[in-house]
Amino acid sequence: MPKRKNTFSSWRRGLAQRAVHAGWAWVQRTGSVTAEHPGRYRFGAMGTGTRLAFPLGTVFGEPWIHVGAHCIIGEQVTLTAGLMPDLDLGPDPILRLGDGVVLGRGSHVIADTTVTIGSDCYFGPYVYVTSTNHSYDDPHEPIGKQWPRMEPVEIGPGCWIGTGAVILPGARIGRNVVVAAGAVVRGAVPDHAVVAGAPARVVRRWTPADGWQPPLRTPPPVPIPDGVTPEQLRALSDLDEETAARLAELDEEAAAGLAELEPGS
Repeated sequence: MPKRKNTFSSWRRGLAQRAVHAGWAWVQRTGSVTAEHPGRYRFGAMGTGTRLAFPLGTVFGEPWIHVGAHCIIGEQVTLTAGLMPDLDLGPDPILRLGDGVVLGRGSHVIADTTVTIGSDCYFGPYVYVTSTNHSYDDPHEPIGKQWPRMEPVEIGPGCWIGTGAVILPGARIGRNVVVAAGAVVRGAVPDHAVVAGAPARVVRRWTPADGWQPPLRTPPPVPIPDGVTPEQLRALSDLDEETAARLAELDEEAAAGLAELEPGS
């Protein structure tokens, strides 16, 4: 016979679950780091509206870390300046994040020498950026005991770095670059490029003369016009393809009619 459901026990479990979720949400809000509530962290600079989500990853060398305004640093993100804590790294910042940078959950930015991330860069989860790599020059010495190689890293503004990408020492990534998920980037990447693979190579690029080459396979998304309400968007989502196509035709006919009425047309 099926066991009788204990309604009281189920009710208590549901209540406890809601209490745990509410408590964890409070912990996340309270434990996050902002310029107004930095906790024990003393960053060299942190702009207005920036938030480091709780729980944080490893963070040290904060006096040499400068974070711009309106940045979102996801949970378990590691930010470090220097090889280890409690070093004096001099008067200049080592790690710089511009305004509007988003670092996805579990990402690492390891700045043993200078790392610069431009404004409005978006990182997916688990991206790894490092200015240091192990050396293996001496075949008789364990690799972990050999002095590492360090080279500055620069990521230009407006880039999108996909999930699990690795940015190696010496990488210089241009403006508005797409780095595909899982790519391993070293060396220079030009502006307005898409790179993929390990090692990463340019698979698509935009120039003023030729546009995107190879050409994009899909049309660009159309932004939502100003003044459109959520209710109107929900109504549009309920339309079938035939009705939506007919509305698009009517819109094109209306635009053509207006063009004919304009002086000089």
